[in-house]
Amino acid sequence: MLLILLAVLILHLIILVLLFVSTIANAWTVGGTKNTDLWYSCLTTKGGYHCSSASNEDWIQAVQALMVLSVLFCLFSLVFFMCQLFTLVKGGRFFFTAVFQILASLFVMCGAIIYTVMRPDGEEDAAFGFAYILAWVSFPLCLVSGLIYIVLRKRE
Repeated sequence: MLLILLAVLILHLIILVLLFVSTIANAWTVGGTKNTDLWYSCLTTKGGYHCSSASNEDWIQAVQALMVLSVLFCLFSLVFFMCQLFTLVKGGRFFFTAVFQILASLFVMCGAIIYTVMRPDGEEDAAFGFAYILAWVSFPLCLVSGLIYIVLRKRE
């Protein structure tokens, strides 16, 4: 049982790191001389690297909010898991942790979908970057982790 709990904890930490990196990395859209993320749009020229803040459009602010919420809910889920690990009665399930983890997965999915549909059109050769891919990878992992928490019972 200890190995299962350790594996679930490691999975949770991996998901948290993936969400955090995908939220702050400057590579949601990359192409040629322009990199765009949730917070900045950076242009590489002969004179250097010039960044400006992301547009004030509603869709990018929605993606920003959803990604920050997904990180926060995943973090809260980890805190609740640690608390429930020591206070939950034998045979109890980690429902509270599971709900927060599943909500985090839904937030990251919604944010990635909005970005997919509304992404900025900067250059013709622009492609999705690694931060965008990390967000999509963290979605199923987060959902599976939440489902594992539902199934998981506390045993001695």
